[in-house]
Amino acid sequence: MTLPSHAQIVVIGGGIIGCSTAYHLAKDHKADVLLLEQGTLTSGSTWHAAGLVGQLRSSASITRVLKYSVELYKGLEAETGLATGWKMTGCLRLATNPDRWTEFKRLATTAGSFGMEMHLVSPEEVKRMWPLMNVDDLVGASWLPTDGQASPSDITQSLAKGARMHGAKIVENVRVTGFEMKDGRITSVKTDQGDVVCEKVVNCAGQWARQVGDMAGINVPLQPVKHQYIITERIDGLSTDAPTIRDPDRRTYYKEEVGGLVMGGYEPNPQPWLTGDLPNDWGFRLFDDDFDHFEQHMIQAIERVPALEKVGVKQMINGPESFTPDGNFILGVAPECRNMFVGAGFNAFGIASGGGAGWVLAQWVVEGEAPLDLWVVDIRRFADMHRDRQWVCDRTLEAYGKHYTIAFPHEEYESGRPRLISPLYDRLKTSGAVFGSKLGWERPNWFARPGIEPKDIYSMGRQNWFKPVGDEHRHVREAVGVFDQSSFAKFELRGPDALKALDWICANEVSKPVGVLTYTQLLNTRGGIEADVTVARIADDRFYIVTGTGFRTHDFGWIRDHIPEGLDCTLSDITEEWGTLSLMGPKARAVLEAITPADVSNAGFPFGHVREITIGSVTVRALRVTYVGELGWELHVPISALAEVYDVLMAAGYAHDIRPIGYRALESLRLEKGYRAWSSDITPNDTPIEAGLGWAVKLRKDTDFLGRRALENAVGQPLKKRLMGFTVDDPSIVLAGRETILRDGEPVGYLTSGGYGYTLGKNIGYGYVRNAEGVGDDYLKNGTYELVVAAEKTPASLHFGPMLDPSMARIKA
Repeated sequence: MTLPSHAQIVVIGGGIIGCSTAYHLAKDHKADVLLLEQGTLTSGSTWHAAGLVGQLRSSASITRVLKYSVELYKGLEAETGLATGWKMTGCLRLATNPDRWTEFKRLATTAGSFGMEMHLVSPEEVKRMWPLMNVDDLVGASWLPTDGQASPSDITQSLAKGARMHGAKIVENVRVTGFEMKDGRITSVKTDQGDVVCEKVVNCAGQWARQVGDMAGINVPLQPVKHQYIITERIDGLSTDAPTIRDPDRRTYYKEEVGGLVMGGYEPNPQPWLTGDLPNDWGFRLFDDDFDHFEQHMIQAIERVPALEKVGVKQMINGPESFTPDGNFILGVAPECRNMFVGAGFNAFGIASGGGAGWVLAQWVVEGEAPLDLWVVDIRRFADMHRDRQWVCDRTLEAYGKHYTIAFPHEEYESGRPRLISPLYDRLKTSGAVFGSKLGWERPNWFARPGIEPKDIYSMGRQNWFKPVGDEHRHVREAVGVFDQSSFAKFELRGPDALKALDWICANEVSKPVGVLTYTQLLNTRGGIEADVTVARIADDRFYIVTGTGFRTHDFGWIRDHIPEGLDCTLSDITEEWGTLSLMGPKARAVLEAITPADVSNAGFPFGHVREITIGSVTVRALRVTYVGELGWELHVPISALAEVYDVLMAAGYAHDIRPIGYRALESLRLEKGYRAWSSDITPNDTPIEAGLGWAVKLRKDTDFLGRRALENAVGQPLKKRLMGFTVDDPSIVLAGRETILRDGEPVGYLTSGGYGYTLGKNIGYGYVRNAEGVGDDYLKNGTYELVVAAEKTPASLHFGPMLDPSMARIKA
């Protein structure tokens, strides 16, 4: 086919992701689609993928994406006439130790929460299902009957045929060489065979996606890693419908293929390919066999499947796979360019993800917003630090090495640290801080008191920081603590039309006098919560916006992209200019009064206000707001003066027993007060009304705002889900989120977040209770509740409001 001169949407890359995206754009949206492939279809990493198709992930939305893939693959052959090699063999995951077994029990609970079938089976049952396996070391296994395997090349060709059937054009052997850009948008795609004028571009170039992005100034943080597997000769006694096997404690996987086995694994010492640009002519090429490196997998595999010791190896596949720094794939609109979308970095999950990723990406491209909560894979979870290719390589190799390790709660990455530190880093370290990392920032998670080793010791039960965090929690409730929250993302919107822009973008009322704060959500067209921010009006034409550390790129992009055309205002990211010290607790005012001449009485400085005050010689922007549910202020300090202000605070606070406090206590404190956390309790799938945040929406005011129509349509209709709080009395229970909520023995939802409330002395969880006929107060009150935790039921109490001090009296005094 000759290259057309224009297309509505150009998809770059003819692997499974590109072909799936083109198929869904053409079929579901009747779009004018052109797919460009520099070689021939599947010639990147698709053709040498192992083809295992699993569905369960820790995110409900991503599990839904993977379940969609399976449904698509089941019916694709009937639609296109091309076989996909799909076999629903089911998948066994093996456990050889108690921590892994606990992880599987938690996964079984998650599967139930997401409506998936998953069973926990005995070693004897595993042996019956897979007679060639040695099961002597097994505790048990999980069994997902709807998982399976497929032929990557066949699926891709079938999707390509389906795309053509619905009008898409596919041109092979054409290389993208650059882009014409205007005002931050792509106007045409430049190729070695001419230019194509277009409205939107979808970068599905696989391991070349980083290079394609570079051509438009877009960062796609990927690292190709050499991934090996073998294909054996026929093995006597191996059933053609044998389940696929994942043996994570031995870091290996298996699937049946033509009477033999495909076996590969994820080693702790992976081999990167290049950190620089990849050769364009790598189609259908492999690296040399590396049996020395692969031997570690072979030793483990022979112990698991003894027949492998005597069977011949038909072929070794050693090819590059695209991996990311956090092990999640990359979807969405690039923050640097409003009309380039990315679908890449599938971490050897491309075949399992392909169908569903193409479905949601196509809708994202056409509608301009994600159809589901896809935050965990959103490209806007990255930041400028991810342009450092060596850092990306180091972190990606660590993520690859953890592919099959036990996913302990609260586990931190170690590579590439410290990357970003606040000026207080050394002071906090001297105080016993045990740091975690968030978008590169080192942040104190907890403080080890004298005699306690300052490091995390991971386990599936209570971890070593449980008691120290409880002490910090109680200290904030009873005295005063200071949190270094300098990593907060901070923006400024200024200009004559700044208020008009925020009136449209924010669900809550921001047209308040100078000096007043607004807590608000930013909504999508479905009324779902895309961001959760604090807006401080610091002048008639200036607003100071604060949001969470990890949401910096996402929230900045959302605000920028939704400022209506023609308005005169400028959005700036000023995160590094300001540090933040949160002074919280009943003695916070006494400390602040000792170090500032400003009136910080309740009358002089009411809750929900912002003032400039002086501390020593420093002018500080003080916000009277709290995320811990106690009297307090966020003190936003010029970053160069942060250490000076901290020292003054600590000296004045000595008489009141002031202590530095970490983020784990912050989480526990906010759970007791019922404050919502974006990306868990509130997401783009949830509306403020469902989340109990209707009070923060300006529906009574005659002002249009993004998402208003969807919320108005919901008013007067029964709510089908509501965010509720739960407590569990049993202190041995550990809530981590995604535990199933049972009402009168029937599943009605799952926890979105969980933890421990030290003041209450109980486990706390939040989750949406769902009912198609409506979730009214009577329905909620008249049920008996249990939570399923690690596959075991435990009684739970339901709560309508904050579990501690619902009057807010202590905060606003």
